Amino acid sequence: MSYTIPIGPYHPALEEPIHARLTVDGERITDAEVFVGYNHRGIERLAQERNFIQTLVLVERVCGICSHSHSLTYALCIEHIAGMEVPKRGQYIRVIIEELERIHSHLLWLGIACHIVGHDSLFMQCWNDREGTMDVLEALTGNRVNYGMNIIGGARRDFTDDQRRDLMAAMDDLEKRMGPITHWLTHDKTLAMRTKGVGVLTREDAIRLGAVGPHARASGVDMDVRRDAPYSSYEDFDFAIPVQESGDVYARVVIRVLEIYESIKIIRQAVDNLPEGPINLGNKIPKVPAGEFIARHEAPRGHLVYKVVTDGGLTNHRVSLHVPTFKNAPTVPVMLRGNTVADAGLIVASIDPCFSCLDR
Repeated sequence: MSYTIPIGPYHPALEEPIHARLTVDGERITDAEVFVGYNHRGIERLAQERNFIQTLVLVERVCGICSHSHSLTYALCIEHIAGMEVPKRGQYIRVIIEELERIHSHLLWLGIACHIVGHDSLFMQCWNDREGTMDVLEALTGNRVNYGMNIIGGARRDFTDDQRRDLMAAMDDLEKRMGPITHWLTHDKTLAMRTKGVGVLTREDAIRLGAVGPHARASGVDMDVRRDAPYSSYEDFDFAIPVQESGDVYARVVIRVLEIYESIKIIRQAVDNLPEGPINLGNKIPKVPAGEFIARHEAPRGHLVYKVVTDGGLTNHRVSLHVPTFKNAPTVPVMLRGNTVADAGLIVASIDPCFSCLDR
């Protein structure tokens, strides 16, 4: 006999509200539906009432984990419409902060995944190392969350020589610490039993449903905006795009581990080759003509898109943002089918969802 089991909108395994309605036969999930919209805050409408600098502050609060990604993508739109060329040093500083944000986002997700499967020792280790990255971000920007490093025309703060040395030392330390974490994440039997073959998303389904980011790359989709449509001087850096083929939760773990190493590599290159010169074009509110632009960005969770329309006034005519979770959420029902109820929370969490982003 089939039963319907609701998960959410409030659930111990999910920090943000989402509702999944599972149809089960015994413990096996035969069908699933996902409902969103519990966290709407009207960000896009509020952006129409604010000038361009105020909007930077607003969109940075769409998400607390990938806040730099949101403000940078919005800034790229305004800079293109206004015909601004951000100084190279400012672009490199943006890249450094973005990759530090990717590291702390991936470590956060890895810790949560360990917690959901019951491996709390590894959860605490992942989050302990994430704290080191957060300390670096605080030292460079003054904040652990919502760094305020982007302004229209460049970066807000420069790095001193001491900060650059400390950053390189922190990356060396993180790389050493990632060794044991990588070993346990990829060799622990408990993690393997709970993640291998669980929540499979095939490459065909990933493409059909429009999956993005680490979630898509774990299903064999070789795509990354940093390489495919470079912005902020990403074309200057040498880095790999990790891809896995199995499409299960285990592959999503491996992808994020490998991406942490690539982020460390990018940060080292940016610090070693940090150009001389100014970091921005000044702090005045820019004169932005009428126009529109779509900016693409590889946020920690995947492909982030902003479309900004201006009318020559002091405020935005329209700001539209499409976030990675919005694109990855349709894959959840497909991944749930055929799995057990016990794995449902882990499968939903495996897309690294941000429902604050999704509902915005």
